[in-house]
Order: sequence, then C-alpha cells, then structure tokens
Amino acid sequence: MFIPPSAWFTGFIPDLPTPFDAADAVDLKALASLCERHVAAGAPALVVCETAGEAPTLSPAEQELVIRTAVDVARGRVRVIAGAVANATSHAIELARRAEAAGADAVLSVVPFYNKPMQEGMLAHFRAIAESIGLPIILHDVPSRTLRPLADETIMRLAESRQFAGLRDGSGDVTRPMRLSRHLPAGFRLLSGDDATAFGFLASGGDGAISEVANIAPDLCRTIFSQVRQGRLQSARYLHKRLIPLICSLSKESPAALKCALSLLGLMRPDTRLPIVPLDHAAQAEVTKAFAAIADEELIDSVGA
Repeated sequence: MFIPPSAWFTGFIPDLPTPFDAADAVDLKALASLCERHVAAGAPALVVCETAGEAPTLSPAEQELVIRTAVDVARGRVRVIAGAVANATSHAIELARRAEAAGADAVLSVVPFYNKPMQEGMLAHFRAIAESIGLPIILHDVPSRTLRPLADETIMRLAESRQFAGLRDGSGDVTRPMRLSRHLPAGFRLLSGDDATAFGFLASGGDGAISEVANIAPDLCRTIFSQVRQGRLQSARYLHKRLIPLICSLSKESPAALKCALSLLGLMRPDTRLPIVPLDHAAQAEVTKAFAAIADEELIDSVGA
C-alpha cells in the first residue's frame, strides 16, 4: 500500500554509510546490521547511497545491491530513500530508475555538482528525473558541495508537482522553514541536512533532519525531535548542545569520521574508498574523545550485548 511521504518523511532519518570489507567490497552483512539497528530504534526511514554512503565511489550495480539490501531488511517497516547522486542528468536518471527497480520508496536527488548550472538548468534536471520514474523525489540542496544553491523560487516551482515531496537542506540556513513553508503545499516536508544547525532548523518549523550523527545516537536524536515538537526547546537545546563536539568532529572529515565512530561501536570497519582515506591518528583521537564524552553520559544507546 502506498503511503505518502508526508506521513513518514519527518523526524531524524539516518544517512547511512556504506560499509566495506577488507577486500574493498560492500560489506552487506554490516549494512544489514546497520539497517536493522535503525529499524529497531524507530527511524522513520533510511537514506542509502548518498553523502555518508560515498555514493560517487559506488558502481551502479553496487548502488542497486545496497538499496536492495536496505529494502530487504526494512520489509516495509521503514521507508528506504535512495540517493541518485550524479551531475549528468542522464546518469542521474539511470540511477533513479535502478533505485525504483530495487524497491526504494523515494529518490534523493542533489543539485548537480561541478557543472554549476543556472536555476533553469536545475529545474530542467529535476523535472527530467521526475518524468523518468514514478517515485517521490526529495531535493537535496548542499551549496558547500555543489557551489550553486537551489533557490527558494526553484523549490516552489518544483513543488507545484506533488512528485516532489520534500527538501534536504544542507545550507545551514535555519530561517528557511519560516521563509518557505507558507509558499509550499501542505505535504511538502523540509528537513535539515546539517547536523550542526539541525536544532535551529527544527525550532524554526522544520520537519526533521537527514543526519549523520543519528547513526551513532538514534535514540537521542529522536528525543531531541520529540522535545521540539512538544515545545520543550530548552531541553532539546541542551541535548543538541551535548552532541555538538561529536557533530563537529564528524563534519571535519565526513564520512571517514562517521565510520571511525561506528567502528568504536563495533558496527563496521572504518574503511573508506579513495579519494577518501581513513582518519589519521590525531583525527581518530578527536573522534574517540568526542564519542567517549557522550557515551560517558549515557547519551548513546547500548549496542546489542
């Protein structure tokens, strides 16, 4: 049964890393364990093959395998959002079609990077993807990686089609929900894509966050979201503040730092793919220190004993 994204594209949604084994192949067993952990933690959805997932280093066949694994684990209990990360529209369409064939519930489509398209080019790019698949599309605006931002006016024009279901906003602009919400359809969801400013985004009316730190502390992130929804902003602010040292250490060298932190939990190896390399000793020490600080305060849920 089809459930519209407005019902589940909300709260803290983890942006999953792609685990690799010692032979540099996708570690499907570790991936399945990550997915199951988030299902058990009550995540509304899972994001795979996107920023944290080192998507540009995965072949189309590997991406399809990752998506199918997540879908198989989810079994309809949570939704699976698949990245279709490409700066060539034809390639993005191919990846989106593969995601649909693999059983994804929605596609996350980023502003083309490196090409620096004008707004009309972005509009044509996203509409071409929409015409090629039947899945809902979530837009991803992350100017730090794409150099060109997705303008508010372009978002509003795309949102005229109900196929465009939401926005992952990685700009760090916490005023965007207040600025945009009254111009968008009621079911269009606005989620932060920046952990450091996620609290401000939520407090300004945002619907949630697609988050890297939610991989490490899913229960805490769910509590922060719940506290904001209940109007308990001081409590939510305090909890988010406790996460800031870890968030900062993760953002410096993402996703290598995220994999390092998850390896401390015994959930996966810290291996990455070139051009990303594992953290050096100093960076590992920083992540370990930040991780230990919140673990000592029992802000991280225990991993199955």
